[in-house]
Amino acid sequence: MLEQDDHNYEKAILIGVVTQQQTEEKLEEYLDELEFLAYTAGATVLKRFTQKMQHPNPKTFIGSGKMEEVAAYVETHDVGTVIFDDELTPAQQKNIEKILKSKIIDRTYLILDIFAQRAQTSYARTQVELAQYEYLLPRLVGLWTHLERQKGGIGMRGPGETEIETDRRIVRDRISLLKKKLVTIDKQMATQRGNRGKLVRVALVGYTNVGKSTLMNVVSKSDVFAENKLFATLDTTVRKVVVGNLPFLLTDTVGFIRKLPTQLVESFKSTLDEVREADLLLHVVDISHESFEDHIASVNGILEEIEALSKPTVMVFNKIDQYKAEAYDETDLMTERTTAHYSLEEWQKTWMARDVDAIFISAIEKENMEDFRKLVYDKVREIHVQRFPYNSFLYPDYSEEE
Repeated sequence: MLEQDDHNYEKAILIGVVTQQQTEEKLEEYLDELEFLAYTAGATVLKRFTQKMQHPNPKTFIGSGKMEEVAAYVETHDVGTVIFDDELTPAQQKNIEKILKSKIIDRTYLILDIFAQRAQTSYARTQVELAQYEYLLPRLVGLWTHLERQKGGIGMRGPGETEIETDRRIVRDRISLLKKKLVTIDKQMATQRGNRGKLVRVALVGYTNVGKSTLMNVVSKSDVFAENKLFATLDTTVRKVVVGNLPFLLTDTVGFIRKLPTQLVESFKSTLDEVREADLLLHVVDISHESFEDHIASVNGILEEIEALSKPTVMVFNKIDQYKAEAYDETDLMTERTTAHYSLEEWQKTWMARDVDAIFISAIEKENMEDFRKLVYDKVREIHVQRFPYNSFLYPDYSEEE
């Protein structure tokens, strides 16, 4: 269990189901991530409740017996927030609230809430507010009754709680207004991108909390907010970077996550234009995470959605200082050796090194950073020389002197 540093946390429990599509092992993995999301939002998780079902109950997500068990625990331990791992329908949310008499939040709205906390600029706040309103619109009936009792806290940031805002027309008007505001800002940002000259554009992409901002700080010697929480960076940061004597633009983007709310992908499409318009992607991966291959697949799925998957890409396997292979006993004939038992050297000989441009580094410990700089230099130089052949003599082979 993750511990909070202060006492202003909310008591929360997590609920998930094992189905034909989601194994027990996969659910535990998702609940680990959900707990980290809850911690990031400001909650301490007291307990997890899971149930094996063919498919979630259409009325209450979990079965009636399990719901009684949850209700007893909520009442006994004064739990204020109940978090479900999957998106609830408006009807499910309403029914569950009546039974548990607590704040009911699903994975989608928890992510939206963290985005609301992290949004620093007017642009990011507008994007998050739009996503929140689009999520709330079908859930307005009955949603506000318990909010009057439980003001503030997780799920309460962003759109307000007054009765007038429950009116669907007002919410639709607000959505329309926010969309117009985003169109105006998008035009301004497109102009800014167009004004950056002919420099090669490189974008850092990857799952949330893989170390993109730390890498950005090391490479650009800038001061981008980075911490061990999900979605530490929300606003896109662009820095002019010089490696060797070759200048280029480096962009740090918002981290991706599995089951990313569709509302967020839509409202953040323009932020992701930085990725779409990049010449080179640096796909940063936390190789110390046991599910890093799933993370790669999730990121590639979103890149495909925004039509950026075919771009030239360097796979940057970060956090090698934290990587630990599972111990394997060769005398144990019952246990099959899997990729969990691979050493770093073995990983480097797999598809990661053969089929793609890949580098293994530790941004925080600055391990292999010279090799990383050389690889990025070579890739940026290749793009630059294709664009400006007459400049090739300006940028010789990479030198360690900067």
